Amino acid sequence: MLGVVSCSLWLCACLSAAPAWAAGGFNVRDRGAKGDGKTRDTAAIQAAIDDAARQGGGIVFFPPGNYLSGTLRLKSGITLELSAGAVLTASPDQADFDTYEELPFKPVDDRETTYFRYALIAAENAQHVGVRGPGIIDGNRSKRGGPKTIAIKNSSQVSIRNVTIRNSPNYAVSLLGCEDVDIDGVSVLNGFSDGIDPDCSRFVRIANCYIDTWDDAICLKSSQALGKPRATEHVTVSNCVLRTNCNHFKMGTESRGGFKNIAVSNCTMLRRDAGRPPISGIALESVDGAEIDSVTISNINMREARVPIFIRLGNRGRGLERPPPGTLRDVSISNVVALAASLASSITGLAGRPVERVSLTDINLQMNGGGQFKSLEVPEAPEKYPEATMFGELPAHSLYARHVHGLVLRNVRARLAGEDRRPAVVLDDVAGLDLNGFQFDPGAGGMPVLWLHQVTGALLTGGQLSREVPLFVRVSGPKSGGISVMGNDLRLARKLVDVTAAAEHSSVTLSGNITAGKAPAID
Repeated sequence: MLGVVSCSLWLCACLSAAPAWAAGGFNVRDRGAKGDGKTRDTAAIQAAIDDAARQGGGIVFFPPGNYLSGTLRLKSGITLELSAGAVLTASPDQADFDTYEELPFKPVDDRETTYFRYALIAAENAQHVGVRGPGIIDGNRSKRGGPKTIAIKNSSQVSIRNVTIRNSPNYAVSLLGCEDVDIDGVSVLNGFSDGIDPDCSRFVRIANCYIDTWDDAICLKSSQALGKPRATEHVTVSNCVLRTNCNHFKMGTESRGGFKNIAVSNCTMLRRDAGRPPISGIALESVDGAEIDSVTISNINMREARVPIFIRLGNRGRGLERPPPGTLRDVSISNVVALAASLASSITGLAGRPVERVSLTDINLQMNGGGQFKSLEVPEAPEKYPEATMFGELPAHSLYARHVHGLVLRNVRARLAGEDRRPAVVLDDVAGLDLNGFQFDPGAGGMPVLWLHQVTGALLTGGQLSREVPLFVRVSGPKSGGISVMGNDLRLARKLVDVTAAAEHSSVTLSGNITAGKAPAID
């Protein structure tokens, strides 16, 4: 009896793993596709899609071969399956692709973000659609500018799995107004634009992907391409390897509708083999009135990202007559190792509109160093395009934060690979600071390890110094107050606290710190 059951289970497994044509799928060869890499197979493939749709849906199957095609219009209930050895190649002739769609509103965002019919595989107002491998989709271009590879708009129950996308001149996988999306095991190779872009989409799962592209690897957007704001929300990204010359994981720049309930975990971020080093590892941006709320990012390993972490609340207000500043709150980033970074991470809000409740925990930074302290003054630039490098060389070598309420820095370590003449951390207009278990390499030239300017309600505890320093912390600004320095190992500090003339000495309290015994407490 057990033998019969085992055989039945084996037979079911074999049948489920059989290719689509064996289970009665719609073979593109049966509709006249040649698969010789020369013949335009667009009409034959579309005929297979249309036949399947008329019969209620099914699998459109590509046997081994090279299928040259223009725009394919995917319909409800249809999954394209590319077998091992099958390549769907974008036609080199622009005339083989659908033109940009007419919209009932004036577009605000760029063409790549706005339009979805100019694509190799396009779907709109469809349900239960998919693309799966193990075959290849080739964008067949050598530079940016051309059709999207997969573009899906206002659709639900979307599955893109185990397929390789290469040489894409536009967004490799572009989603607008979609729900219940599963992207798993997708490889994007040699992309010239973004890798995977969910825009105004909900319930999106991206997992086990390898993305190698010039522009952003994974970029969440909440653009105005639907003609009205809509949030991108309930998104998970996990177990991915990201390689880019721009941003590995980014939310924004298009940020009208907002981002909510986003979770990113277990990703490795690396420089590509050619081109400039990546701009950033993690970039969270609200500049068009968006609400960014409830974001968790954990277990990230990155190397050579110029800026490891960039969190920005600005007020560009694209397409808005009276641009309102948005909100950026409740962000938790933990277990990050960032090596060979060249510019400080930053968390910046606006005067009167701070970033709220941000937690950085178990962060290990290796900074290249080489910077010079010039001034605490950093341009506000609320309307400037948000980019992790937008402020240039910041006053700190590892972390700069301004206009933040509720900042937790726990077990943050930063070490220098070369000499740097700046403080490790500069905090400006920060309220409610919890700095615990830290260790920062000090800058040279008499710089303090920490510089707190206009900081209120701060607790510095459990910190260590990696080597002898002239000054542990400098406090400046007339608003500074309620700063407690407690339970730190400061034996390597020649001076503990320097309070400038503009700040009150009573703004700082020292208690339970371990010192060398000769260091003056507060000057």
